[in-house]
Amino acid sequence: MDSASLRDLQRAVIEFRDQRDWQRFHQPRHLAAALQIECAELQEQLLWLSDAEVEEKLRDPRGRVAIEDEMADILAYLLCLAEQTGTDLGQALQRKLIKNQAKYPISQAFGRADKYTAYHTKSKNNRKNIKTQSNKPNTEEQPDHNLNNNP
Repeated sequence: MDSASLRDLQRAVIEFRDQRDWQRFHQPRHLAAALQIECAELQEQLLWLSDAEVEEKLRDPRGRVAIEDEMADILAYLLCLAEQTGTDLGQALQRKLIKNQAKYPISQAFGRADKYTAYHTKSKNNRKNIKTQSNKPNTEEQPDHNLNNNP
């Protein structure tokens, strides 16, 4: 979805809101709370289901619509929050992706689900070990630089 289509969707949501005079209820803190509630409603659709049961629910037209309706509610509130705060979601996402590329380097994060601090901590510890060992005679094994933690 590109920024232009996001803007079109945002305009449609704002028009819907304004036609009902709901803008007065849409302070950022209330929109953030509504967004969280809708996320919980999406989670409720999937709660306690196995992966196979989720797949089955998505194949069922009624189950799929229930999930998609919650996702649409989330997007609608997010678009309203962006409008209220003057946030361009397309630009914000592009900026965040650049930050995440630095936090999660492919060489360390590929195939792993660790929080970014695990990569930077491991990397810093490896640099400390290398500095410490470079001052000593090479009588011990070198540190394991395989950061994938895969057998």
